[in-house]
Amino acid sequence: MSRHDEKTAFPRVIAIIPAFNEQKNIAEVIRGIQTHAPFAQPLVVDDGSKDGTALSARRAGARVIRLPFNLGYGAALQTGFKFALANGYDFAVQIDGDGQHDPRCLPALLKPVQKGEADVVLGSRFLGEGGYSMPFLRYSGVMVFRVLVSLLIRKKITDPTSGFQALNRAAMERFYASPHYPADFPDADVIIMLHRAGLRVLEAPVIMHPNPDGRSMHKGMTPVYYVFKMFLSIFLALIRKNPF
Repeated sequence: MSRHDEKTAFPRVIAIIPAFNEQKNIAEVIRGIQTHAPFAQPLVVDDGSKDGTALSARRAGARVIRLPFNLGYGAALQTGFKFALANGYDFAVQIDGDGQHDPRCLPALLKPVQKGEADVVLGSRFLGEGGYSMPFLRYSGVMVFRVLVSLLIRKKITDPTSGFQALNRAAMERFYASPHYPADFPDADVIIMLHRAGLRVLEAPVIMHPNPDGRSMHKGMTPVYYVFKMFLSIFLALIRKNPF
């Protein structure tokens, strides 16, 4: 079998890692992917970092795309999805660059999309035996969105704010690489849009860890803003004419 035939005979998987100032953590994330999902090509999308994130990622063996300045989490992810489509990848996983998402879970996360059972698999920190602790306000917000999203799509979703996901090429073409994908901070509103796009969504248990540096986007008043923004995003997703 030729080298070209080998590339086309097996489904191609890319691990998209959005990263902003993650020099301390990014190499460990990449090594975890190489160990537990060696079939996946790590792609780091450096979202305008001011430290050595890009250099550390390259040294660890990842492909790197550098954005000229900080465009936001959603824009970084979508850059990765567009790269995946342009380069013929069949499946993608999105995994954060700060070490919170455990790469050991990648094969199980990918399995339902690879078997054709789902278009998108959400990694849930609340399924299985792993457990996950978070501040009360953040946890309360997740629980509210869990109930709301489950009611709206008529399917139980336990972790609607999870950014640990696996998806197939159809999901990338129809939504993740489309103009309808939220460019700032995709979250619970994404599940509403996936439902409206007719994409099949499942959950799988995953392990998530606290941020190793103790950083959190939900400190101080940020969780209040986050909850307000998600309610607004869900409301807008519902009242818009279905673009799919």
